[in-house]
Amino acid sequence: MAVKLTPLSRGLIAVIIIGGATAVVWNLGLKDMLMGDEQAVEQADGEALAEGRGDGKAVSATQATGPLGSKGNPLKVSIVSFHGYAPAMVANGNSLTTKPGSLFDAQGVQVELVIQDDIPTLTTIFESKAAHCAWRTSDFWAQEQPNLRNTKLDARAIMIVDNTQGADAVIARDPSVRSVEDLAGKSVALLQYTPSHGMLIDAVESSSLSARKKASVNYVFINVDEGTAGVRAAFASKQVDAAALWDPDLSLALRAVPGAHVIYSTKTATNLIYDVIVCDSRVLDSPANQKAFQGFVSGWLEGVTAAERDPDNAVEALVQTQEFFKLLAKEQGKGFVKELFANLDWTGLDDNIRILGLAGGTNHYARVYKRFDGIYRAAGALANTASPVIEPGQSFDLRFIQALMAQKPAAAIEAKKPQFEFSAQEGKQAAEKEAAVTKPVSVNFDTGAFVLTKRAARTIDLEMVPLIENNGSAYFEVSGNTDATGSRPANLKLSERRAEAVVSYLIEQWEFPRERFVVVGNGPDKPIESNDTPEGREKNRRTDIKVYPNPAGQ
Repeated sequence: MAVKLTPLSRGLIAVIIIGGATAVVWNLGLKDMLMGDEQAVEQADGEALAEGRGDGKAVSATQATGPLGSKGNPLKVSIVSFHGYAPAMVANGNSLTTKPGSLFDAQGVQVELVIQDDIPTLTTIFESKAAHCAWRTSDFWAQEQPNLRNTKLDARAIMIVDNTQGADAVIARDPSVRSVEDLAGKSVALLQYTPSHGMLIDAVESSSLSARKKASVNYVFINVDEGTAGVRAAFASKQVDAAALWDPDLSLALRAVPGAHVIYSTKTATNLIYDVIVCDSRVLDSPANQKAFQGFVSGWLEGVTAAERDPDNAVEALVQTQEFFKLLAKEQGKGFVKELFANLDWTGLDDNIRILGLAGGTNHYARVYKRFDGIYRAAGALANTASPVIEPGQSFDLRFIQALMAQKPAAAIEAKKPQFEFSAQEGKQAAEKEAAVTKPVSVNFDTGAFVLTKRAARTIDLEMVPLIENNGSAYFEVSGNTDATGSRPANLKLSERRAEAVVSYLIEQWEFPRERFVVVGNGPDKPIESNDTPEGREKNRRTDIKVYPNPAGQ
């Protein structure tokens, strides 16, 4: 979820990263809002975890009988209390264990969903045999797989279960703070090393802020025990200027804090945060277990279709199976829980095919996995800095999605369709508002020319394309800029032609829709350095790319 670290779940990532999964009070703060301390639900402690306890019921690995996926040996999956996993509850018959006649039952697989809101490490989960599989987000997974390898274990993702599209955001209260660039000199509350942290790092690094101004963004890391409720509280009490957080605390903050508004979110950066299910390689690699895993993947994806068809039942599935959502619905109403669904996409078979690049196009999962591996290594998130760099292809087992793809060729056809629709008119409308983020790119041209060189094309590939692919629903303004040498009219025309050359390349070589781009020629009118020096003039000969949220998605 966003990861989907639920309010209770995400807060522990920092603990997990350094290798210790410590049991924490339920919901890391939301518990106190929704219920009195005396009513707090007891969560699994270290001893209970060793016994495989997730939702308060013992999960005995030693008593397993029969093949994996049978009644005596159900396929156990560790999850947290998060609405992104509603399709699994629906597939189980609105239950944590498979009911007769449910979608999982029809697939011939018995599934036990083990709620572990204290987020134990994969090493702990697999070694204690608490579960065979567990949720992770693709960025979080990129952090943990190297640590898992260091313990002589391994795992692979087998499907993508949801894609946050608005459930993670950076928000502010001051009406003058409208873009990522406006965060310079401001304080932002967040939980360290969570997907929201990674999203913010990615946005700041992609911005037009100078190195000094990027360093002036004050990251205020909230204590993990306080969780996202602590982030929301710091924002609401005006201790910080902005906050990076995820649902439901995101939606609660936007509701309750006067003037709260979104600066940048996964509503725009739609191809950035994915939830996946990862499974112990020792179990995954056994030929005898393939039927159970295939039935599990098939059943979950059928659950997506069922949940989308009847979202009210998906709400009921959450309320009936998870105390957190039962209490949230009591406090905020079931309508609030249902509203949370709009900020993420339960990913069906066609979505998996598209995200994994199996029908052509970019493998967004691999791109994100690799990108966040670099982000978090640079940020010091890995427990062992010498941890191996793992190629994305070694982190995902495609067999089960590919088998379904072969059975249902219509899904591949659907996956090739554009995820969003764009229009030139809507693009112009978007560009009239504040850009969410602006990235300056040094696309070099020969003097007086507007034909792209190989070096310029390479720069576009490395610096522009990833930004465009991250922001799957966005519109972009590509503006050409020159130094002050020569006449202004000539420079205005030249800069526009250069910007058009960049856009033409993006359309022809990367097949982005033309409607997503607005072309502007600024000539010498928007310098970022003095034109009095050769160095300054070189920096002014640049191409800026601005990211505009899609008006239809706001």
